[in-house]
Amino acid sequence: MKEVILDTETTGLFVKDGHRIVEIGCIELEDLVPTKNRFHCYLNPERKVSEKALEVHGYTDEFLSKQKKFSEVVDDFLNFIENKRLVIHNAEFDLSHLDNELILLGKKKLNRVNVVDTLILARDKFPGSPTSLDALCKRYRVDNSQRTQHTALIDCDLLAKIYINLLDQKEPTLNFQTEDNEKIIINPSDTNQYYKKVIKPTDEELRLHKQYLKSNLKKNYFN
Repeated sequence: MKEVILDTETTGLFVKDGHRIVEIGCIELEDLVPTKNRFHCYLNPERKVSEKALEVHGYTDEFLSKQKKFSEVVDDFLNFIENKRLVIHNAEFDLSHLDNELILLGKKKLNRVNVVDTLILARDKFPGSPTSLDALCKRYRVDNSQRTQHTALIDCDLLAKIYINLLDQKEPTLNFQTEDNEKIIINPSDTNQYYKKVIKPTDEELRLHKQYLKSNLKKNYFN
C-alpha cells in the first residue's frame, strides 16, 4: 500500500483568521518503506506571516513573496496524493488549511476517509503522556537534532520513523506464502492483530531430533 506522510507550515494557526499555507512537504511510503518520490514546495500566501509562525518556521515575508502561489502547484499536489493514504500528525490542522486553499480555488475538500492521524494513534497508545512530534522522537530515540525549526520535509522524515514505531512495525510489511499458496499479509494499518506462520517439522526432522536427544540427554525418556 502506498501512503503519503504530509506536513504543512502556515502563516498562523487558524483558517478563520485568514491564515494560509506557506509550505507543503510530502514523502511517499510503499509498504512502510520511503520511496524516492517526494513533493515539496514553498508558497506565497499573499499575506503577512504572524510573529509566532515566523518563530516556528523562520520563513520571512520577503522570502515567501518570491514563491509560487497554491493555484500554480495544486494539480501537481493532488496528483501526488491521489489514491494514497495520508499520514499526518494532528491531521485536523493540516487538513483544515489544505481544504481552505482548495475551496478558494473552487475545488473539493480532501477525503477524510483515508487519513491516519498519528496524534490520535499516539494518544491512544500513551494516554496521559506527551504526544508532540518532539516527545515521540524522544520516546522512540529518533534523532531530531536537525529540527531547530519546523520545516515540512524534516517533519515528514521524522514522522515516517515515528509512524512505523507507532504501528510496532520495525520492518517493512511482510508477505508470506503458505504451502497451499494462500497469502498471509500483515496489514500495518491494523494494530490490533498480528499473524504468525507455523512451520511443522517433517517426519525425518522429528526422527533426527529424537536421535539427538537420545545421544545427548543424560536422562533418556525415549527407550
